[in-house]
Amino acid sequence: MKLFLAPMEGVVDWVMRDTLTTLGGIDHCVTEFLRITDKLYPDSVFYKNCPELKTGSRTRAGTPVFVQLLGGQAEPLAENAVRAVELGALGVDLNFGCPAKTVNRHDGGASILKSCDRVFTIVDTVRKAVPRKVPVTAKIRLGFDDPTKCIEIAQAVEEAQANWLTVHCRTKTDGYKPPAYWEWIPKIQEKTKIPLVANGEIWNVHDFHRCIEVTGCDSYMIGRGVMSNPFIFKQIKQSLDQKEVELVSWERTKPLLPQFFEASTVFINDDFAVSRTKQWLKALSLKNEEAKQLFEEIKVITKAPEFRSNLEKHCSV
Repeated sequence: MKLFLAPMEGVVDWVMRDTLTTLGGIDHCVTEFLRITDKLYPDSVFYKNCPELKTGSRTRAGTPVFVQLLGGQAEPLAENAVRAVELGALGVDLNFGCPAKTVNRHDGGASILKSCDRVFTIVDTVRKAVPRKVPVTAKIRLGFDDPTKCIEIAQAVEEAQANWLTVHCRTKTDGYKPPAYWEWIPKIQEKTKIPLVANGEIWNVHDFHRCIEVTGCDSYMIGRGVMSNPFIFKQIKQSLDQKEVELVSWERTKPLLPQFFEASTVFINDDFAVSRTKQWLKALSLKNEEAKQLFEEIKVITKAPEFRSNLEKHCSV
């Protein structure tokens, strides 16, 4: 059973990947997408997107990281995929799932799902350009607005010889509105042999086991669920090993925030660290009243020294 950390744009950057993988349970990461238009990026762009390229394409905890690319033109995607691999990427993931309006207006993400031929051409072109030993994978939604398209899309990805396919079990028009339609996974499995990764609406251990019952998958991807509970991957692994699942308290979670803030400061700058730490604290507040109280108290603070001081006061062990 493999567990994947979802590549959430504007959320799961190098610092978040590093923070979460140190907590245990995550088997695989994918970067935020690198938007490809019609040019080959310089090496510096790849290193900024995926600093792990300098450490064997793995986080400090040893978790492998694939570089994710997004775009609508096959040849530039293939060219940049080759460069990512030359720089050390352990694999390349192709994003056909992003629902953002800006991305979809500019021929990227889930908009490509309108044409199975385009999905095939992109995956096929990248697969043929990248050395066979290096995995090329894809992430899709069930379709743009029609979930019945998911089988044909999956068949296109399989025919293009991708190594595996992650399925976010909603359409683009569904956005992130519950539920996730896990029942489409077995329907895809009936018509294809490509390994599938199930994604969507796994918020806790109970959700995970329900997803297993419905999908029967060997691999699962979690995104927003880990932002509200950073220990969910470890808890799932404990449940799979038939061990007692550790309860997650605010006392265990809160020390992560000052560490995350300081790492984000080093990675980018103080202002970035304030913004990203507030973002994470807001996600934590969805499932934790103490996190919500702290978020309400410090969300108006904009100056880094004051923000750092408040974090240390409330989150020190």
